[in-house]
Amino acid sequence: MGVLLREWRERRRLSQLELSIQAEISTRHLSFVETGRSKPTSAMILRLTEHLEVPLRDRNALLLAGGFAPAYPEGGLDAPQLRAVRASLRQVLTGHEPFPAVVVDRLWTMLDANAPVHRLVAGVAPALLEPPVNVLRLSLHPDGLAPRIVNLGEWRAHLLGRLDRQARTTGDPALSDLLAELSAYPGGDGPAPGPHDVVVPLRIRQDGVELRFFSITAVFGSPLDVTVAELAIESFFPADAATAAALGTALGAA
Repeated sequence: MGVLLREWRERRRLSQLELSIQAEISTRHLSFVETGRSKPTSAMILRLTEHLEVPLRDRNALLLAGGFAPAYPEGGLDAPQLRAVRASLRQVLTGHEPFPAVVVDRLWTMLDANAPVHRLVAGVAPALLEPPVNVLRLSLHPDGLAPRIVNLGEWRAHLLGRLDRQARTTGDPALSDLLAELSAYPGGDGPAPGPHDVVVPLRIRQDGVELRFFSITAVFGSPLDVTVAELAIESFFPADAATAAALGTALGAA
């Protein structure tokens, strides 16, 4: 447990003194915990992981390493106790139409999506749509959306940079493997955003029309379940009037 705790402290670039001040314990006690000379209580482990902003999944791992039961439940999104969560997610996705929105987990696996997403990915290689569908792979794979993304280099650099930060922040080897895979895809690097740019847009060709989007990510504010904590809704909004009009027309035709 002490080794894992030290890895998280170093990942957050905190000294023992800084963490001990935040957690209101002595530096000597923290040092003893990290070296195994002192066995912390489960409450102490939870306090330290809270200040280190350790994900719930990894807090459970630290508790197990310390000889305690996990504190946070974990079940699939189809678990009965998450019925209200599923209903809320579906309400958000449906309410966001005619604009695309998708629900993903910590590994960017698509768990749900609204109708505009399914229309947007029509025509990609069927293998990329076989569950589990990874939305980053679907975006950057040469047989996926990549050939239709007008600013592929720019969008690719944005996604890879975001994934790299997530992998370094969480220390999740699965994310590091995904980053290595996606980095090997062709596409080049795009130009850096200009001084007057507000966001990195997604510019994609659909039925002969260029659609321009910006995205917003939403997460649950106070999750106490591992599955819920790892959910995110990626919502795409039109970046210009022409995109809004084109999607509105598509909705009316549907």
